[in-house]
Amino acid sequence: MTLYPADPAFAARVASELPEVVLRSAEPRYLEEPRGRYQGEAGLLALPRTTEEVASLLRAANEAHVPVVPYGGGTGLVGGQIMPEGPAPLLLSLEKMNAIRAVHPEENVLIAEAGAVLADVQAAAAAADRLFPLSLAAEGSARIGGNLATNAGGVNVLRYGNARDLCLGLEAVLPSGEIWHGLSRLRKDNTGYDLRNLLIGAEGTLGVITAASLKLSPIPAGRGTAIFVVPSPQAAIALLSLARDSLGEGISAFELIHRQGMEFLAQTLPQVRQPFETAPEWCVLIELGLARGLDPEAALADLFEAAMEADLTLDGVIAQSEAQRDELWAVREMIPEANRLIGSVSSHDISVPISAIPDFIARGGEAIASLGDGDMRINCFGHLGDGNLHYNVFPAPGKSRKDHEHLRDEVKRTVHDLVHAFEGSVSAEHGIGRLKTGDLERYGDPVKLAAMRAIKAALDPRGIMNPGAVLRQNG
Repeated sequence: MTLYPADPAFAARVASELPEVVLRSAEPRYLEEPRGRYQGEAGLLALPRTTEEVASLLRAANEAHVPVVPYGGGTGLVGGQIMPEGPAPLLLSLEKMNAIRAVHPEENVLIAEAGAVLADVQAAAAAADRLFPLSLAAEGSARIGGNLATNAGGVNVLRYGNARDLCLGLEAVLPSGEIWHGLSRLRKDNTGYDLRNLLIGAEGTLGVITAASLKLSPIPAGRGTAIFVVPSPQAAIALLSLARDSLGEGISAFELIHRQGMEFLAQTLPQVRQPFETAPEWCVLIELGLARGLDPEAALADLFEAAMEADLTLDGVIAQSEAQRDELWAVREMIPEANRLIGSVSSHDISVPISAIPDFIARGGEAIASLGDGDMRINCFGHLGDGNLHYNVFPAPGKSRKDHEHLRDEVKRTVHDLVHAFEGSVSAEHGIGRLKTGDLERYGDPVKLAAMRAIKAALDPRGIMNPGAVLRQNG
């Protein structure tokens, strides 16, 4: 199906038919993505304020065969929010639809519009003495609609699940301009196909999420944070098992950190206070959230003692105050920024079965060492508790990523081939976007891909929704 640009004629038509909708040219910030891999274009930027305005915009775009790129906070790392080629699209930003529509503390439910910033959703839940546990580095600018469209993960997946697991219902506009009123607050609803889970993770290719019914949790009465030095990734997994045996669902996060990440922090962000004078080869950051009457610091101390007896830890620091807790988390949360300042050759958001992680790390190091001059550095860190690693390859000391740019595709293929060999996923939590469409075709199950294309054709027969994201336009 041929698509046409959101040109001045289309802009004039929209302005005439929808005078209440804010329309303007897209500023550069809407056309860039955090890693600088893509530069987008847009014929027109629309900032609707209501679901009905979104519906009118999609109806107009569908009738005119104009591509639409939904835009949240612009924090995506796989190019899903950027359309670098093809007819200049209508860029549809949800930023003005940012209201918290309702909070039901007794039901543990919050209803937010898609443009609400994740941190504001967290704050609204906290004001009702509840927790919205989705937490990630970009929470100060990421918007909940984008979090759901990409099925965002973050540090608390171990206990609370991905964004998909935190959503009870959606309000969304389909490409035809029809509004799906699915803002259910029910935990049980077996009335046919689950459109909610179809739209979550679809990255704006099947419609536009305009509001969501979100699942809240009680705020843990006591929180504890510690960082334990471990002799190896295998020991880290054994420590996770030990911790879960003794603390059950009290473990909110279990993050693996490699020495390379701490060295990058020391080099680029020396103001971040590190817990050890010499960066250990491997360590884990553990977060507990316990019920009233339980002492998280004592629980962590008991865990450390048991881990020492089992030779699973070599040293450790247990936060004794909120300030110390923040310092420990700053180490983990600032590693992505340190990575950005160093500049990676190729970054990978992957997952493998948890028990396979040590073998994957060992074989990955060998494989990367065999490429080029064998002097590239690896920063492997991430959410050990759910098998999600950020496996990033960096230039040799004294070199920049430009010096290794010719190896980028080979590095990516090497890592992803290994992930596939371990029955893992080449996209654990960032989505497919435009960056990984080829990977989806190379590693994806053909039956699944055929079903995805059939669903896309059924819901978006003119192909206007975020063309080129997830599925190739000619796929």
